[in-house]
Amino acid sequence: MAALDRVQAGEWELRFRADVPRRRVCMQGGRDFIQLRHPHKSCSQYVVEDLADRVSVQYTCRGDGYGLTNIRVETPGLLQVESQGIAAGSPYHMSAEARRVGPCR
Repeated sequence: MAALDRVQAGEWELRFRADVPRRRVCMQGGRDFIQLRHPHKSCSQYVVEDLADRVSVQYTCRGDGYGLTNIRVETPGLLQVESQGIAAGSPYHMSAEARRVGPCR
């Protein structure tokens, strides 16, 4: 997933397309964006698409849901993220722009 390996670590601001407040998160790298709704979970991942500027990854967190995430890398500090699946027993869909705003605090 070379596209995600170019993404910079640091603090990122997620600007959701829905009426959801912006959120800031500390990311170690681009691969952290795959499981936004299942962070820090040990999940199996299957790469559906791996291109120079975008990736699609399906993942399953045994007993805790699953998701399909599409990420387009516009620059190492600007991403378009879309994800849908099941988390905490309920369906979710999110679409957001992610911008790096600096180092993690």
